[in-house]
Amino acid sequence: MIRFHQKITTLAVLTVALCATNHSVAQSSDYPNKPIRLVIGFTPGGSTDTVGRQLANSFSKILGQSVIVENKPGANGNLATDAVRRAAPDGYTIFYTSIGHVTNPLIYKDAKYDPVKDFTPIGQVLAGPNVLVVPGNSKFKTLQDLIDYGRANPGKINFASSGIGSSVHLSGELFKQLSGVDMVHIPYKGSGNLLPHLIAGTVDLAFPNLPTGVALAEQGQLRALGVTTSTRSNAAPNIPTIAEAGVPNYDMSTWYGLVGPANMPADVQKKLSNALLQTVNAPEFKERLIAQGMDPRASTPQEFAKFIDAESVRWSGILKGMDFKEN
Repeated sequence: MIRFHQKITTLAVLTVALCATNHSVAQSSDYPNKPIRLVIGFTPGGSTDTVGRQLANSFSKILGQSVIVENKPGANGNLATDAVRRAAPDGYTIFYTSIGHVTNPLIYKDAKYDPVKDFTPIGQVLAGPNVLVVPGNSKFKTLQDLIDYGRANPGKINFASSGIGSSVHLSGELFKQLSGVDMVHIPYKGSGNLLPHLIAGTVDLAFPNLPTGVALAEQGQLRALGVTTSTRSNAAPNIPTIAEAGVPNYDMSTWYGLVGPANMPADVQKKLSNALLQTVNAPEFKERLIAQGMDPRASTPQEFAKFIDAESVRWSGILKGMDFKEN
């Protein structure tokens, strides 16, 4: 009798497991059958949010389901990252993330996640330069002026950023390392707070994203000394690269891409990847990005996984040993 009950119990367990598997397959195969949540780790209105909403709109049309943007700002994207990491890996929560995805664990003690193992890559969307700018009335007319003064006066120059770990901050840290200019970092809570102080000359320089920096330079409020990428931007061809203007080997790109929680079903990952490739390769979408000084980068999940891994290794070397005070 005991063996009979044991067989029945075993059969019941196997039946439940099989049903659960079949249910999971059914859910995956008809994906998506409900709205998708696209998480953005920054406030509405910025360039990150703007492109994220363009992605959401395109995905809605391609996938036939609403894609709802959820802004979850805080700690340079860490709050959003953790929320996505803990979400169900069913494809109904995806994350429009940035370079902070790989640098935050190197900077923030509370960012206890692995950018490779804890997420499913979907694909890169874009990369773009920041630009080194100084106030319009600054004594630094060229990048070499700034470098010469900075080397002769360690700690006398400061640079502002939109927050610890942001691309604006990382651009400055890389500049310090490669130029030999010892600068004091002044973190702000977002570019909106930083720019008025930069324009007024309260701070000496910053590395905002290219569209913002160039627009203010054209108005005479700022002066652009160099773009952060290894090649000049098509959106601002008259601005030299920082490398050609005096800091050899300097190359810093701000990048963005889509990931989901770890262990996402392969067919769901593929559907999202196809939607991303279709979106980013669309002429209208590409033209909008290029007009904003960004470089479209439609990549496969496999290519994006290799890229994230390489970026993790690269920034680990750059940031190793630095002591970041979290504000």
